[in-house]
Amino acid sequence: MRYAIEGGSLPAVMIHLEAGETIVSEVGGRIWTKGPIELETKAEGGLGRSLGRMFSGESLFMSRYTAKGPAEIAFAASFAGRIIARELAEGESLICQKTAFLCATAGVDMKIHFQKKLGAGFMGGEGFIMQKVTGPGIVFVEIDGYCKEYDLAAGEEIVCDTGVLAMMDATCTMDIRVVKGLKNKFMGDEGFVDTVVSGPGKVYLQTMTIPKLAGMMIPYLPIGKG
Repeated sequence: MRYAIEGGSLPAVMIHLEAGETIVSEVGGRIWTKGPIELETKAEGGLGRSLGRMFSGESLFMSRYTAKGPAEIAFAASFAGRIIARELAEGESLICQKTAFLCATAGVDMKIHFQKKLGAGFMGGEGFIMQKVTGPGIVFVEIDGYCKEYDLAAGEEIVCDTGVLAMMDATCTMDIRVVKGLKNKFMGDEGFVDTVVSGPGKVYLQTMTIPKLAGMMIPYLPIGKG
């Protein structure tokens, strides 16, 4: 399998398949195909896994695209940003925000991931329920806005605004930290809590989120006008 990520800030990944190779995505994920590709819609991993994906904000069913000969299939990001490809070894896992998964090679396992610390899940902005993808195989994820990557050493921390954490290695941990000082809380415009990610592992941060963009647009919406 070969692939190319194109499109700059509005990216798409073009995946070139040989006969017998399969790509798995959310239902309706692909934007075009070229060549002999067979589509099969199914509940990957059984009903339990499918219901878990639904609760994490993803579709109940998955689409499997299998090439019957040399073919091309394309997937596009749903928001301006970046598409990242990660090749995962057997048993290697990533923890992603709910909307990050784009597609993956057959063999990559995807299931929901519950934050062990309730506070981090409900107040951290990334959500109590996230996605866990496990190799072996290649997974393609979409990041909103510009993506900055950090390799954290064991015990090394990075503090960020809520919602900024897009993805991290499963070896990392996430928690929240209450902003100190009443003045900082109410006048600092940084919120009441920060997200704290600790290593070891790779962390992917995003500069824009859809909720943040929606909040910026509210003052300009013609509310109440017919």
